[in-house]
Amino acid sequence: MTFRSVLRVAALGLTVMTVQPASAQFFWSPPDFSTPPLTDVEAASALGLPGATPAEIKAGLVWNLRAALNVAALQCQFEPTLLSISNYNAMIAHHDAELDKAQADLLGYFQRTVGKGKPGQMASDQYGTRIYSGYSTVQAQRGFCQAAALVGRQAIFAQRGTLNEVARNGLGSIKKSLVLAGEQFYGDPGRSYSLALPSFDPKCWKKGKMLPACQIAWNQKTGVQP
Repeated sequence: MTFRSVLRVAALGLTVMTVQPASAQFFWSPPDFSTPPLTDVEAASALGLPGATPAEIKAGLVWNLRAALNVAALQCQFEPTLLSISNYNAMIAHHDAELDKAQADLLGYFQRTVGKGKPGQMASDQYGTRIYSGYSTVQAQRGFCQAAALVGRQAIFAQRGTLNEVARNGLGSIKKSLVLAGEQFYGDPGRSYSLALPSFDPKCWKKGKMLPACQIAWNQKTGVQP
């Protein structure tokens, strides 16, 4: 093999390595959170905006994405490599005009459907509180943080005015990640367990020691080999 051939092979190997997906922060093989883009009909239902116009649906998509990434910035600081805070701040700065329009359009939706003035404003405020709460999770926090980080990175590189498309393509995966899911091959070690307690029937105990028959039954229940 010539020196030039060696260089070609080395370059090919480097190319192969660079296109591999980055290792996940929490899982050996992360759960599959992929979803198809939301249609307008699906978005109106998923976002809780019945009867919304196409412009109002875009606004709902953008504002929900903002809420999801804001919650991630608050809840995912335990893993700094996700860059949840910096991604959120960069998204706000880069897409400020679209975010302002989304907020105004959402207020217009509630002014139209609930009532002008105070009723619409109150409904809009309640909607904001509700969607923020909807993205908060404890048990599924690792999956949520990972999914939000991926969409957040897409948001900061998206052209201005296209944040609604990032939301349309990514909100489904973020919502899917709110359901606890373990590692694809090995489940969720350390979390997917059930507690097996021995029998506290007085017949199973004598002088503080479990009788052999009850010990065998407990071993079988827990899968412990005698």
